[in-house]
Amino acid sequence: MDTNTIVLLIFSVLIAAGLSFYQYIYKAKNKSNLNLFLAFLRFLSFLGIFILLINPTITRNTLEIAKTPLVIAMDNSSSISFLSSEKVANESYQRIVSNIDLQEKFDIQSYQFDTDLKLSKTFRFKGKQTNLDVLAESLRTTYKNQIFPTVLLTDGNQTIGNDYEYSFDTKNKVYPIVLGDTTKVFDLKINQINVNKYAYYKNKFPVEAFIQYSGNTTITANFSISEGKSTLAQQTISLSPSNRTAVIHLVLPANKIGLQVLKAQISSSKQEKNKFNNSKSFAVEVMDQKTEIALVSAINHPDIGALKRAIESNVQRKVTVLKPNNIRELNKYKVVILYQPNSTYKSVFNISKIAGINSFIITGTITDFSFLNQQQTDLQFKMGNQTEDYFAGFNSQFNLFALDNIGFESFPPLQNSFGTITSKGNVSVLLSSKIRSIETQSPMLAFAENQGKRTAYLLGENCWKWRSQSYIDNQSFEKFDVFIDKIIQYLASNTVKKSLVVEHELFYNSGDKIEINAQYFNKNFEFDEKARLSITIENSQTKVAKNYDLLKGTNSYKVNLDGLPAGKYNFKITELNSNERYLNHFEILDFDIEKQFVNPDFDKLNQLAIHTNGKVYLPNQVDELIEQLLNNEEYKAVQKNTITKSPLIDWVGLLVVIASLLSVEWFVRKYNGLL
Repeated sequence: MDTNTIVLLIFSVLIAAGLSFYQYIYKAKNKSNLNLFLAFLRFLSFLGIFILLINPTITRNTLEIAKTPLVIAMDNSSSISFLSSEKVANESYQRIVSNIDLQEKFDIQSYQFDTDLKLSKTFRFKGKQTNLDVLAESLRTTYKNQIFPTVLLTDGNQTIGNDYEYSFDTKNKVYPIVLGDTTKVFDLKINQINVNKYAYYKNKFPVEAFIQYSGNTTITANFSISEGKSTLAQQTISLSPSNRTAVIHLVLPANKIGLQVLKAQISSSKQEKNKFNNSKSFAVEVMDQKTEIALVSAINHPDIGALKRAIESNVQRKVTVLKPNNIRELNKYKVVILYQPNSTYKSVFNISKIAGINSFIITGTITDFSFLNQQQTDLQFKMGNQTEDYFAGFNSQFNLFALDNIGFESFPPLQNSFGTITSKGNVSVLLSSKIRSIETQSPMLAFAENQGKRTAYLLGENCWKWRSQSYIDNQSFEKFDVFIDKIIQYLASNTVKKSLVVEHELFYNSGDKIEINAQYFNKNFEFDEKARLSITIENSQTKVAKNYDLLKGTNSYKVNLDGLPAGKYNFKITELNSNERYLNHFEILDFDIEKQFVNPDFDKLNQLAIHTNGKVYLPNQVDELIEQLLNNEEYKAVQKNTITKSPLIDWVGLLVVIASLLSVEWFVRKYNGLL
């Protein structure tokens, strides 16, 4: 409490005493004990009120003992039970957390992890995947700027996430307890299957298989790929202690349109402890044909190559670059891209109009805008001779198709002629243009539809810089390529707009995230935020059906179907207000990644321990670990002085006291006839 507050409190005592003396002693005709009692009550009331007005702050010092955290992290994935280590894991855990000396020295915190991390003291070992990286990241965030040890009970077999060996903070020691039998046993394993997601009808598609062997003798193994009961390909390979891996390359025919579910198998004459990793299912969607796109340009420009690569990142697309003077027909193309058109493009515009082909018009510094005004009725261009850099602004209300903001506002500017661009018809704007931070009220990327013909407009050149920036931001071209593919997908379809649009995959692997997205549009084709969407899932074998509601997100509705068992499923999405429906199917392939291991990854866990200056232990060495933790002088309790400041006005009890004093004073005066 400061000096000013103390002085004010002294004055309060004097003033309260003076006022009470004046009211009940100085002015009183009869100076009785009753007057003294009432004066005392009034003095306390005045003093309480003055104290509230001064509102002094009460400071309290509290000494606390802060123990070092001891993190016990248990691997809760199903691989622990598959390796028959549940009992050993629980016993090791209990021996650590029940140790009295550890309890006195550390603040023990128990966690479990599989795909994510959470506090837990009981473990079921049912997790579908193992992510040690998420454990490392969470510990860094939770125990920021603290020095603490981590005891890690796991088999070390990570199935998702970044390499955990270098994810943990090196200043905090990690002590792995290796769960599972480290004895090497005979095992054949299909480590990975690489195959294209799509193939084309009557073509062939490559399959690459990686085989891994554990054993002490030379063996001959048979590798095969089958569809149902039909064997499509097979190959014999030789493996030995000096040649433990093999890569198999096969080419398979795509003889039927639709989803082909295939199964790869590896076998030998020797008995194996684990046969779950001897087979792996995969799928290929066979497409009828590619979507062909014509990219017409009279000039050479980096945009041409960037657009071609972005579009062809989807293997369903094929881009042909053409000169405007050499085009006689466009019937085989679904979309025509017109790059910086001028008068030499007149025949191209005429041919595309006759053929009813949708267009993607891209302008720039050498575009003939007078000519372009004559060829379309969607936009009116009034452009000068000067050029300007235009930045993009994302329209979150755009609803022609689902698209996330991939960072358009931070992309480099596009260059276009300076002027005004106004909409003449029904134009949907995805990106607006800005000069530095000033809105121009002009579109940058817009879409229009007239009499069933769709047109997209990108008003500015140098979109190749956008693709490069997207790579810098994400270490991948994927987001930009998906953005361009969405435009092409919209233009490649001439179908009537649907009210209910659904996005999903035709197949998933067990353990994958299974998410279905849907959009519902009203009669004006505006995203309906009040839609009620439900989904019915039916297993085509068992006929068991389940119903779920789709939850509204940003410009879409979604449902998460994680946990469904492997099998074929039919589903129906219904908008309950309009009864609009969407029917389709998908398949979940039987693959349990947690059953692919026969041994713990001792070497990996040992490297983690070395990297963090810790030490790896086996379950029978838990006592040694406990002794190591107890003897480590690095982990000492810290005494902390906590200062708490509380304003007196927050103390409700003082108000109650003041009210009680005034009530007692009134009652005494009333009882004695002094009112």
